[in-house]
Amino acid sequence: MFLALACTAALAQNTPLPETAAQRYERRLDACNMSTMPAPAREACIRDAGLAMDAARGGAPNNVEMESSDGRATIIAPAGSRTPLSGSGIRTTDDGRATVVEPTSRAPVR
Repeated sequence: MFLALACTAALAQNTPLPETAAQRYERRLDACNMSTMPAPAREACIRDAGLAMDAARGGAPNNVEMESSDGRATIIAPAGSRTPLSGSGIRTTDDGRATVVEPTSRAPVR
């Protein structure tokens, strides 16, 4: 009895854990990027890795319509994503000859 338990415990320690979908995706992505495939084949390999990841998660996320925070645009994005910031960082120079777009991380200069 004790010998059977010891053998079972030894086998359990040597059994590899099942690979997660994310680990499979990363492994496939590494294989795609490390190979000497031409660009179209490498891009197809990367797409296939992404499709396999989506399939493992139950399919690709559905797209939903969102309205921008200023109400001027309709945004179509994957479900669960955040609404992008609106562009209040756009201004025209004093002489009116140029439009300046500030990065969203920076406060607009007036």
